[in-house]
Amino acid sequence: MMNQKLPNATAVLILGIFSILTCCCYGVVGIILGIIGLVLANNDLKLYQQNPQEFSNYNNLKIGRILCIIGIAVSAIYLIYVIYMFSVIGMEGLQDPELLQEKLQEIFGK
Repeated sequence: MMNQKLPNATAVLILGIFSILTCCCYGVVGIILGIIGLVLANNDLKLYQQNPQEFSNYNNLKIGRILCIIGIAVSAIYLIYVIYMFSVIGMEGLQDPELLQEKLQEIFGK
C-alpha cells in the first residue's frame, strides 16, 4: 500500500508561516490566517487519526499547526498593543511625530 499525503498539510504549513509574517498588519491578518490554518489542520488531524499508517506527511501538519498557534498568539498581542496605542495616544498623536513625542514624554514622565 502506498502512503498518501494529507490533503491540507502543505497549506497549513504555508498559512502558519504567513500568519507569523503578517502579524504586524495590525494583527488582524495574522489572526485570520492562523485560524484558517488551525481549522484545516484539525480536519487533517481527524483524517490522520482514522488511519495513521496511510499518510506520510504528518510532520508538516504538526509544524504548520504549531506555527498557526504561534502566529495567532503574536498577532493577538500586537492587536492588543495597537488598540492600547490608539486609546492612549489617539490617531492624531500617531500621525504627528512631534505630538507623539510629547504624549510619550507625558506617559513616561520625562
